[in-house]
Amino acid sequence: MTALDRQSGADPFRAICEQTERHRRQHGCWAYPFGDGPALGTLARAVGAARILELGTALGYTACWLAYGSPQARVDTVERDPEHIMLAKRNIIDAGLSGRVTVHAGSFDEILPSLEAGYDLAFFDGYAPTPGDVVAIRALLRPRGVLIAANLDLEGGSAVRAALADEARWRTAPVLEDGRTTISVAI
Repeated sequence: MTALDRQSGADPFRAICEQTERHRRQHGCWAYPFGDGPALGTLARAVGAARILELGTALGYTACWLAYGSPQARVDTVERDPEHIMLAKRNIIDAGLSGRVTVHAGSFDEILPSLEAGYDLAFFDGYAPTPGDVVAIRALLRPRGVLIAANLDLEGGSAVRAALADEARWRTAPVLEDGRTTISVAI
């Protein structure tokens, strides 16, 4: 990305976003690209994230933004759909980020227990998280680690909002996508 691209707000991963929209329509799946990739990259950089966890890879748009935003970071992203995994890996390679982004194939319940704790940032965009997902993610975050939870307007979102409102565990603000997405800091 050139300095002009940064100034104009150009999205270096726009082609992946557009591919995801086309794929969703053709595949009939839930692979929606997150509405604000640049915000994810900015948050990853602001946190100074060295380790990032993403739940819900789709075709790799947000994994690329997270890696791009924090150039020193390694990103672990989890996806269970075999076609999405294949397309995401190809997109991540084409973006030149395959050395820093690992796509884990399987369900969240299968993969999360196999990961080592200490993530600086986690992004959940695999449908809507459950309260159990929030507990599992929090266990993988370092103290004061950040969770970005999307899709909280979908079924089950109110239970997750309640879990993230537990001030003994989180400091939470609904700040992206008109409140559909929260940013929470682990206490």
